[in-house]
This record gives sequence, C-alpha cells and structure tokens, in this order.
Amino acid sequence: MEKRIGIIGAGVAGLHLGLYLRQHGMDATIIVDRTADGIARARLPNTAAHFAVTLERERLLGVDHWPNPDLHYTCHHHSLPCQKLAFRGDLRRPSRAVDHRIYVPLLMEDFAARGGKIEVENMGVQDLARLTQRFDLVVVASGRGALAEAFAPVAAWSPHQRPQRQLLAGLFTGVRRTDPVGTTLSLSPGHGELLEMPILTFGGMASALLFETVRGGDLEALAHLRYEESPAQFIATVLEKLARHYPQVYHRIDPSSFDLCAANDVLQGGVTPVVRRGALDLGEGKFAIAAGDAHCTVDPLLGQGANVASHSAIVVGEEIVEDVAFDARFCERIERRRRERVLGASRWTNLMLQKPPPELTDLILEMSRNQPLCDEFTNNFNYPERQWDRLASPQRMRAWLDEQGAQAAGAAA
Repeated sequence: MEKRIGIIGAGVAGLHLGLYLRQHGMDATIIVDRTADGIARARLPNTAAHFAVTLERERLLGVDHWPNPDLHYTCHHHSLPCQKLAFRGDLRRPSRAVDHRIYVPLLMEDFAARGGKIEVENMGVQDLARLTQRFDLVVVASGRGALAEAFAPVAAWSPHQRPQRQLLAGLFTGVRRTDPVGTTLSLSPGHGELLEMPILTFGGMASALLFETVRGGDLEALAHLRYEESPAQFIATVLEKLARHYPQVYHRIDPSSFDLCAANDVLQGGVTPVVRRGALDLGEGKFAIAAGDAHCTVDPLLGQGANVASHSAIVVGEEIVEDVAFDARFCERIERRRRERVLGASRWTNLMLQKPPPELTDLILEMSRNQPLCDEFTNNFNYPERQWDRLASPQRMRAWLDEQGAQAAGAAA
C-alpha cells in the first residue's frame, strides 16, 4: 500500500511525525504557515521543556542536536514560600529546554534533508477536502484556529470553557542558575504559580520565567503589562512581584542585568484546556487525525504540552507504518494507544490549577521531608499517566501516603 501523508503544522508533533515517517521510507509532506526564517524571527511561542522521554525520542529520530550536559537540568526545586518550604526532587535522567525558534527551524532542515517535503501555505478547514485528493491521510498538528476546532471537544474530558490562568512568559538575563541546576516550581496560593527554568536561547543559556496568574490576585497585572510601552516599568514590576511572592527566585537575580533577552522574548495570554476527538471523518473513506495541541491543549504549568505532542506523534507514526488501511478502525487504534498519556497530562494539569484537596496538601508537605516520594513525583513528569494513577482521587493520594509511611517504617525496622 502506497502511503502519502500530509501533515499540517511544524511544531513538535508535526516534525517528530514527519521525521519518523521519513525514517521508515514514507512519503511525507509538512505544510506550515511560515518559513523557517519566519519562525526564527517570530515572537516567543512558548517556554517548552523536553523531558527525558522526549529527549530519547529525539535521539532515536537522529535530531538530538544538544547533547552537552551543560544544557540540561537534573532536578525540580519545589517551593512554597508562604510556608517557608523548599525541597528538591531529583530526575533519574535529565531534561532540557531549547527555544523553539531555534529548535523548529533546525528540525525542519533535518526533515527536508531526509527527503521530506515542506510547503508554506495557510490552511483552513475548507482545504481538508482538497488535501484528501493529494494524500491518503491528513494529520492536523497545529493547535491554532479553526483547523483544530474542527475536531469536536470531548465534554467529559474538557471541564473548562476559558483559561484557568492568565500568563506571562519570558526569556530573561540576570538570573543565577540553581545548584544543582534545575527548574523551580513555586506556589503563591490565591495569586498563582511560577515556573523558572534554564533554557538555551539565541544568545546562550538564559532563564525562562512563566508566571501563571490567578484572576483578581496580586500577580494578574503581569499578564497585561506591555514591555514595548515601558521596558523599565515592565522590569520593575516583574522584580517587585518576584520579591513579594517568589523570594527564592528573586534572591538569585542581579537587578542590574535583569531584562528580557530581546524585546520579542515575551508571551502573554491564556490557554483554555481541552481534549478533542482524535479523528475527523472527511467522507469518501478519508480521515484526518489530530495530533499535538489540535488533539490536547494543556495549560503550560507542568510542561506537558510538547512531551505529550511528541508521544502522540510517534504513536500516530507507528500506526501509519504498521496498519493496512486508514479507516475508522485505524483511528480507533490510535485513540486507544494515546488515551492514557493524553488524559493523564490533561487531568493532572487541571488538578494542579484548582484549590488542592486536603490530601494533595498533605502529599506536598510529606514530599518536603520524604525524598523517595519527592523523587517519584518528580520523575512522573515523564509519565503523566502514572502520576494520575497516584492523584486521581483523595483515596489514591491517601494510599500513596500510606504506602510511603509503610516503606519508611519497614526501613526503620
């Protein structure tokens, strides 16, 4: 069976899928709305971390362009300043963050060098029927606009109709790295969260700061500041909020050199979490498959977006290579294989954006004094379905705590 695959979107999902298909000799075309140069010059698109499971996929795809350990981080620093708690979870294998304006153009080059075709065109829902005349299967890997919305949300898996946080993300100079080098997740109850992470930028290593702000809280103003209107006021406000809410990060900042790496290294807005149906019937026996943000959009707090997108892409690629028809059964197979990880990432992220149940608060407090528990929680960032097995209900959280207590008692005996 000849298999011609059209992929709309050149994010992590589209590129990893295209590279996998070329690795297996498949005819693959990526359709993207901007050139590689246009992507490199654009405003900051995200502050995505790639966990160890994704780095391993990149290695297998032959696109691990940043193996230097100095570019990686090896732990998560957890912090609740209001309770004067700070503790660390160690990763078994390191993670890494690279500005996607560096990452995406380079992987586009890899794809083209391996015989993949790249076309630059704005695509809409009305173009899907036309694409079915060219391709045996269309994969929509772009989460923006009407194309993604053509895949119906699954109401049971999409409890929110609006963003749960207003966001400010930026790449900053003047932040000293932690020792050991890691990402820092800090909570300011009633106001928001901060994710601080080392990231490779065009100018070298810098720090990504992602402020998740609660509506009506003291941090919300950050989501509406405009750097271009007054850089000095923008930086002064960010520093003031850091000092008040996240002192453990503020104490590593040199105010004299603290600034955006570049004027376009900032992103503001909000993300509505949604899980959509994974397939769209285009008629005449043709289907479109949703991947990446077109299939599952999560708030960036836990860094799950790019990693779930990569997982989803490889599942789709494996089914394309192995199956004998792109029919309804093919779509079912993909949906079954992706479901646990996709739902784990979505549900866990949504949980962390709500008022925590008492059991979750107890779990976090126990993590501060129980290293094996904290390490397991931290390493489960690679496997959100495992984390959700632990956190899906108060009973499961309590069972996790009881299990840790039994293990500690056994070790003491």
